[in-house]
Amino acid sequence: MRVLETERLALRWLEHADARFMHELVNDPDWLRYIGERGIHSIDAARDYIIGGPRDMYARLGFGLYLVELKGVDTALGICGLIKRDWLEDVDLGFAFLARFRGYGYAYEAASATLGYAQSALGLNRIAAIVSPDNRDSRRLLARLGMRLERMVKPPPDAQEVCMYASTRSRPVAEVHR
Repeated sequence: MRVLETERLALRWLEHADARFMHELVNDPDWLRYIGERGIHSIDAARDYIIGGPRDMYARLGFGLYLVELKGVDTALGICGLIKRDWLEDVDLGFAFLARFRGYGYAYEAASATLGYAQSALGLNRIAAIVSPDNRDSRRLLARLGMRLERMVKPPPDAQEVCMYASTRSRPVAEVHR
């Protein structure tokens, strides 16, 4: 189901058929370095991740991580969306893109639209984002989105603290498709 679109991108629910893409993304060296190993070493495991993660969150909360595609081409670039973690009070913005699609402004475009959607369609006024302290590119993107570093948090069961950013600013409203 398409959730929203921007000038260049369409964001939609992840489907079972996206398992091959998800397998590639979660095994990208930067995902492993900055987000962490998820134990997804097969297409079937990636399908299970989609079902137990984003698809479950759509059913429970009406939002989750979305597949980001180029409009008109249906080329999967990455994921961007909203996550509700048990250990974090706020809903959190998450994003990851394959290396070959970085540097074109897609992450900013998708994340900005997602923040606008969260506020206009979902009524969420405060959105957080967590990021590894050494992930400079993501930290710069969060600052460009108007999010500010609030504090360090320690996600269970991980031992490494992460930076928590937050935004309460109004975002431009993205075109919402229901």
